[in-house]
Amino acid sequence: MRPYETMIIFDVALEESVLTGVLNQGLDILRAGGGNVGTVDRWGKRTLAYELRHKREGYYVLVEFTSDPKAAAELDRFFSLADEVLRHKIMRVPAKQVGRVRQRPAPVSHGPSSHGPARTSPAASSPPRVAPSEPTESSEPEPVAADAVASEAG
Repeated sequence: MRPYETMIIFDVALEESVLTGVLNQGLDILRAGGGNVGTVDRWGKRTLAYELRHKREGYYVLVEFTSDPKAAAELDRFFSLADEVLRHKIMRVPAKQVGRVRQRPAPVSHGPSSHGPARTSPAASSPPRVAPSEPTESSEPEPVAADAVASEAG
């Protein structure tokens, strides 16, 4: 048994019951092949980076599971043939990442505040540096040696 995760993008025009039915059929294929379904994380409706089948939005679902490669291949075949699925990807999770908690991406808002706070570089947030040789307002003028003044006058 190997750990996998799959991201499935469904058509947003589907009703919730149809979406759940297709997802459950896929999970049943895994269980029938001896796999174990872990986390099913519904991310919801999101804007696509580019059009898929003339659609600009998709309903994202992330599923983590363990199975044999044969059952994962059967799941891949099922999602490839399902008309309700715009795109899917099954990836094997590396052993060092198994059990690591995933952060859910922040929801996308379509307002001017969606860009978040302005980011500044560390150099921009610290005060400007002044070279030591330059006089500053707070520093006093350097005293002039008496020898230098006498040699200039004489």
